[in-house]
Amino acid sequence: MMQASSRQIEARSHYCAIDFLKVFAAQIIILHHSVSYGQLAEQLRLVTPELVGFLYDYGRYAVQIFLVMAGYLAAQSLGKMGITNPSQSRAMQVMQLALRRYLRLLGPYLVALLITILCAAIARHWLSDEYVGQAETIPQLLAHVFLLHGLLGYESISAGAWYIAIDWQLYTSLAILLAAFPGRGKQITILLLLMLLSLFYFNRNTAFENYFIYFIGSYGLGAIAYWASDRRIRKLFLVVGLVIAASAIHSVWLRNYVALATAIMLLYAGQWTCAAQVHGGHLMHGVMRCLQWASARSYCAFLIHFALILLANTAWVALHLQGFVAALGLLGLVSLLSWLAADGLYCWVELPAGRFRPRILFPST
Repeated sequence: MMQASSRQIEARSHYCAIDFLKVFAAQIIILHHSVSYGQLAEQLRLVTPELVGFLYDYGRYAVQIFLVMAGYLAAQSLGKMGITNPSQSRAMQVMQLALRRYLRLLGPYLVALLITILCAAIARHWLSDEYVGQAETIPQLLAHVFLLHGLLGYESISAGAWYIAIDWQLYTSLAILLAAFPGRGKQITILLLLMLLSLFYFNRNTAFENYFIYFIGSYGLGAIAYWASDRRIRKLFLVVGLVIAASAIHSVWLRNYVALATAIMLLYAGQWTCAAQVHGGHLMHGVMRCLQWASARSYCAFLIHFALILLANTAWVALHLQGFVAALGLLGLVSLLSWLAADGLYCWVELPAGRFRPRILFPST
């Protein structure tokens, strides 16, 4: 039954640009973290310092792609949900939307955390590197479960755990904005004000990096890119682009340009469906199917890859491996196993968690 449901979901139309961006950004993050931690990364740096340096310095900007896409997809999903159920107050609807988002994120996130804790425990027998961290505590784990680890100052258990908390904050803030300010004009005006505050102040101060306001510039750009499919709103997108350009007058912030480029791509290609692009023969059809498969599992690959980086570095030390070829082979293995493990996490955890709707919390569904 679970596998049948998975096939049914994957049989639906997918959006080509969004699928590509999800897979591309997830793989870049996997490579970025692979060359950022441990002796395996040091070995790769000895032979290919330029490539490793590029991935280390610029790979993290793939997060901007995730943020813009998240804003785009949040505006899309919240628009379809409408927040207009007359039998419920707007506050209740927002609470349900926030809780639904939390539950959707939590299932694979919690399983990936537990796997990472197990892999870190194994790694500590051979590795003493700082990135492995100290043995996790119950308060630390609970803070992660409730997405409060950054706010409470706990050490992150996994390299991508911070993003999950920020994603939930951003989604909830957008839901509150849409509910509190009926009318697209008011919504865009308030969002633009928040983006200005973020770009010119909050995003330049690392003290706010555990709060949604630090990232609302990129997230809001994605939301406006979705709304700008309406030609009457498209001019506002130009205003946002000018604001981003103005924010870099004193110094060039590459991450803002990555966010803007992603938003432009989504504005003009975000609604292209893969179903309309697979008539170029069996090869193109196969490529699109692989892209759809990986896109659905990109969130799980993002969650699980750090655990595999821990194991790869442990194997490097425990097996006394040496040489560039062995290091490159382990790097490739981390990428491959990240996607294979993501498949299991997606089929056995993310899909069932996405359907979980306890009646006591969602009485009207």
